[in-house]
Amino acid sequence: MTTTTTPLPGSQAHTDGGWGNKSAPVIPVQTRSDRPTSFDPADFGTPNGREVNWKHTPIDRLGALLQDDESDADAVLISTTAPDTLFVPSAGVDAAVRGEVFRPEDVVSAIVWKRSTDALHVQIPADEELAEPVRIDLSGAGSGLHSRSHIIIEAMPNARGTVLLYHSGSAQYAQNVEIIVRDGANLTVLSVQRWDGDAVHVASHQARVDRDASLTHLIVSLGGSVVRINPSVELAGAGSDARLFGVSFADAGQHFESQVYMHHKGPHTKGDVLYKGALQGADARSVWIGDVLIGPDATGTDSYEANRNLVLTDGARADSIPNLEIQTGDIQGAGHASATGRFDDEQLFYLLSRGITEPEARRLVVLGFLSEIVQRIGIPVLEAELIEAIERELEEGQDR
Repeated sequence: MTTTTTPLPGSQAHTDGGWGNKSAPVIPVQTRSDRPTSFDPADFGTPNGREVNWKHTPIDRLGALLQDDESDADAVLISTTAPDTLFVPSAGVDAAVRGEVFRPEDVVSAIVWKRSTDALHVQIPADEELAEPVRIDLSGAGSGLHSRSHIIIEAMPNARGTVLLYHSGSAQYAQNVEIIVRDGANLTVLSVQRWDGDAVHVASHQARVDRDASLTHLIVSLGGSVVRINPSVELAGAGSDARLFGVSFADAGQHFESQVYMHHKGPHTKGDVLYKGALQGADARSVWIGDVLIGPDATGTDSYEANRNLVLTDGARADSIPNLEIQTGDIQGAGHASATGRFDDEQLFYLLSRGITEPEARRLVVLGFLSEIVQRIGIPVLEAELIEAIERELEEGQDR
């Protein structure tokens, strides 16, 4: 666990959970790169909602995921669609590869590390290109059950492939995903959340991209009560690049959250982050926090992050917080943007003037807004399924 100095006498409590906290009187974390890590859940303690990485999350709805206890058997059933040769044994927390990249940043991911002694390890062989995506279905067996799992996705040198994590059913589910993209490899990781309305899903995705390698990481959240998936990507190798995309549609009472971190570590790296969300209904909530760190050795970096939100009804709320830290002056470019708003009245008026009804006009606007991300999935059948699901969300919202 990272230690820091104690504050000066008389300092007051801070919203980051540091100064004034008698149990842990430390200077509050100011940047994502300074967050402490530990494999021991006891080092984190139970969050109280004032910590910098928890203050936007409804921790009272996370239930058993905050407790360091055994999971319920068969709470989440895992099935795979891929050749058996792509799965390698990973028994014990000291198994080969496990922990090469992943270090827990919060109590939930530390509990997952401790309690998931065996991992599901997908390995795409060197110089091989997969003809079909590897599909991993994770199906919840009941809202009163809780489960945890650690998943490793590894693309060996010059490998090419796609891995899909597809979540459905209902459960309280905590997940660590460790992603390793070795030299020259090209990997796509998709995480789709089609949970039932009472499910809770908290996940930490951590990736390292090596020399001249490429990672596309895409999150689609359309179901669940609380879905919090935090991707962290280290562009470690020279010439590496990563594209991080996300799309969500939050309905009444749903909370969808992503805290995105991209660390440009090697020279001549490229990063592109784009998350889009739509919200409708009372207490629909989305949270996006985007942190980009361009390190002192990341010369020639080109990085951009953006978050766009479309609020469809009163009572919905989108929080969007982009952050950029640059530690070298030798870069090609870096920037960030955030926008949250309602329908564009001019765009809506144009469609209405062409004889299109208002419900249909709204449907077209929302689909056009979110399709930009969905169409980047690259699996036509899945893209069609998700577009249909978004249309169904819109119809149900208009009927209420």
